Amino acid sequence: MLPEPVSAKDLNIYGEAELPWSRVAAVLGELTKAGTAQFLGTVGPDGRPRSAGIGCVEDGGWIYFTSGPGTRKSRNLAANPACTLSFRLPGVDLVLEGEAHCTTDPDEIDRVTAFYRASGWPSERDGDAVTAPYSAQSAGPPPWYLYRFTPHAAVGVATAEPHGATRWRFS
Repeated sequence: MLPEPVSAKDLNIYGEAELPWSRVAAVLGELTKAGTAQFLGTVGPDGRPRSAGIGCVEDGGWIYFTSGPGTRKSRNLAANPACTLSFRLPGVDLVLEGEAHCTTDPDEIDRVTAFYRASGWPSERDGDAVTAPYSAQSAGPPPWYLYRFTPHAAVGVATAEPHGATRWRFS
């Protein structure tokens, strides 16, 4: 589960309908289900925004994803870890703003690859990286870095009743 936000601001332009964070927290488990749209937004060295589809898991209060060292997203994150993660979850669209850093901790990689395996992706740790027989085309060839995302803020827009929009901040 992601951390609880420290503040919330109602963004609903049609009245007061602040979304409770509990509504988002209740559907974050959908991240590992096939068909859940997930996108990483980074900024290139030229200042232009980039977006790429990714596959995330949430474990121990963190969101993780993988990317090959030669991909544009990995090069962008190495130069500037600020990024966004965008999700279409049941009943709410969510954009998280924060930073992603490559983790090389063996225990952390083992724990997250076990979670990936339980979700259907046969990954494993290989030194400080992740390998598997296959991955998304956008990940590049193996091995892949494992990134840990730290949220600073989020915006949620309800796509089902009750509607509303809220911006949350995290410590």
